[in-house]
Amino acid sequence: MRRRAFTMAALAAAGAALGGCGRLVDARATAREATFEAQFPPTGQLLQVDGTTVHVDIRGQGPDLILLHGASGSSRDFTFDLADRLAPRYRVIAFDRPGLGWTDPIGDQTDNPIAQADLLQRAAAQLDVRDPIVLGHSYGGAVALAWGLRAPADTAALVIVSGATMPWEGQMTGWYAFIDTPLGDRVGPPMLTALAPVALGERIMEGIFAPQAVPPGYADYIGIGLAARRQNYRANAAQISHLRPYLRVMQDLYPRLDMPVEVIHGQQDMLVPAGMHGMELVKRLPDAALTLLPDQGHMPQHGDPQAIIDAVDRAAARAGLR
Repeated sequence: MRRRAFTMAALAAAGAALGGCGRLVDARATAREATFEAQFPPTGQLLQVDGTTVHVDIRGQGPDLILLHGASGSSRDFTFDLADRLAPRYRVIAFDRPGLGWTDPIGDQTDNPIAQADLLQRAAAQLDVRDPIVLGHSYGGAVALAWGLRAPADTAALVIVSGATMPWEGQMTGWYAFIDTPLGDRVGPPMLTALAPVALGERIMEGIFAPQAVPPGYADYIGIGLAARRQNYRANAAQISHLRPYLRVMQDLYPRLDMPVEVIHGQQDMLVPAGMHGMELVKRLPDAALTLLPDQGHMPQHGDPQAIIDAVDRAAARAGLR
């Protein structure tokens, strides 16, 4: 606890010091953002949805399969490998969620998984999506459930992978708590964008993947720099910090989700524990099947992609799509 308090004090002091040379920091941040965006352009197409830009990567043919990524990431998490594995049997539609990747934020609703689902459903309508299977990973699991709640008659099935879906105990601490303060919001994102080495993101990534290793080539493909932009930092921090109140409301609505739901969770997941989320979620769903992966952590779509493909196929079969 003392170490955490010291760290937060040091961050605040560093931020205050950098705040005194804000123009230099902002200029450096702007230059790095331009470099990051040139290195990692959109992999798909940019849709205009009521004035909001939405990035979507589409590949394959078959029943529609929506992929919704987790915190800090983008559709690149899926297009690195999983999307191509699924494309022979599905039309795979991977969205960047609002405020992340190449999708615009949606103002004060950027932190709202229900508003995110609404926006992406309107984008899906432009693509003539019909009765999709909706797969959400981590934070995307909450958005997938919101998708089902907002369009239950038009959602064939859900697949929830390592989903952050239930309100948890305790308070948010550390970096996200700092960014959620006025001082943290003002100085934290510019400071990180301007000065943080890419190697820091790679070390954080290793922790997210544990106990599995980061797949070869993933760090070069995923575009850590996209997540290091100021807007991305702010949107991601707000989504993580403010998710729990939305889940408190959503959990009481889960029994309305009568479509087939496949829940997949790694038992070694220390970020979104299976006992707190996946195992509790299935108790509230009328037609859910739980698959626990004993050796997997938070990223089973990379550690055990076949398990995710099998879950999608089961969802499709249960929904009568195969």
